[in-house]
Amino acid sequence: MDKSILMVSGEESGDLHGAALIRALKKLVKGGLNVAGMGGWRMKEEGLVGLDSREVSVVGVVEVASRLPTILKSIRTLKRQLRSERFDAVVLIDFPDFNLRIAREARKLGIPVIYYISPQVWAWRKGRLKKIAGLVNKMLVVFPFEYYIYREAGVDVEYVGHPLADTVKCDLTREEARSLLGLGEADRVVALLPGSRTGEVKRLMGPMAGAAEIISGKLHGKTVFLIPAARSIDDGLLDGSVRKAKADMRIVRGRMYEALRASDAAVVASGTATLETALIGTPMVIAYRMAALSYGIARALVNLSHAGLPNIVAGREVVPELLQDEASPEGIAGKVLSMLEGPLREEMLSGYDQIRKNLGRGGAAEKAARAVYDLITNLDYHDYHVSPDLVRRT
Repeated sequence: MDKSILMVSGEESGDLHGAALIRALKKLVKGGLNVAGMGGWRMKEEGLVGLDSREVSVVGVVEVASRLPTILKSIRTLKRQLRSERFDAVVLIDFPDFNLRIAREARKLGIPVIYYISPQVWAWRKGRLKKIAGLVNKMLVVFPFEYYIYREAGVDVEYVGHPLADTVKCDLTREEARSLLGLGEADRVVALLPGSRTGEVKRLMGPMAGAAEIISGKLHGKTVFLIPAARSIDDGLLDGSVRKAKADMRIVRGRMYEALRASDAAVVASGTATLETALIGTPMVIAYRMAALSYGIARALVNLSHAGLPNIVAGREVVPELLQDEASPEGIAGKVLSMLEGPLREEMLSGYDQIRKNLGRGGAAEKAARAVYDLITNLDYHDYHVSPDLVRRT
């Protein structure tokens, strides 16, 4: 029998994990799998039909306000879809402020809700735990410490490991990666990853390009800066900085892991890409900027000593972090130069071993798919779904 799932992701990383989950589910659901909802190009290539997540992918209070009409329209569209179509389950991927609204609607309609890659309640707004416990049938977490947080809150939780442990792979050697990208063995190579959202790139590309100029001026020999731009970012956002910079800067689409393997160091926007960089094994500095008001609110609400995921996973500072005004051309350049020529490099690489261990042994997408499959096949549909008449009245 066909199974239908509404799946929602709102960011580049969620799209990556959602696509892997759909692939794993298709192997389990023999009668056919229909996936609707919202996602990016990867999820759509795996068969998802629905909204494009690029329209709603923003971070920060000010940034969200600028996209609010589009965000609210997307929420209304998905709610209508839940009311008008038959779904065996709703699968939500991260993106909590958006997705918890979808969870509330699904719960009201009696549709089981599975949450994959949980809201970061350990970082801020821990009060959401009670709400989540009332909305989510199954929570699938990717960090070991999350399991205990949700179990204590009475949530049915399963630790599946982090999907990046499977997806982040580059079989090329440093030399092979450089040859593939047209780089010389003696070149100094630095990767610049300004983010996957338009706002991130607008705020970070300028300081990164300025840092590239400073680094080029201080190093002897040829220095190349690779920009493995996300598919969600238009060339126009990058071209201005690349043309103006007095440095050898090259955009390399679709070659993120190869670019990181070829690089001596990297400058990475805070987010999932920092974990990917750690797994590849490239020394990095984390940089991030957001609107001043958004940053002030985040500082007041977030209860963490670190902003970067590698440091959160390791439980200590493994990677230097430059936030807001610290993410200046001079600040970024100074950290990169210290990684290229100082002891910081080896210390960081040693810390990466602990990060890899804490991300699990792999198989996250398959474990998550099995949890979803068990829920939609072992439970009677009528135990969870209200009558069509009630749906029409809601």
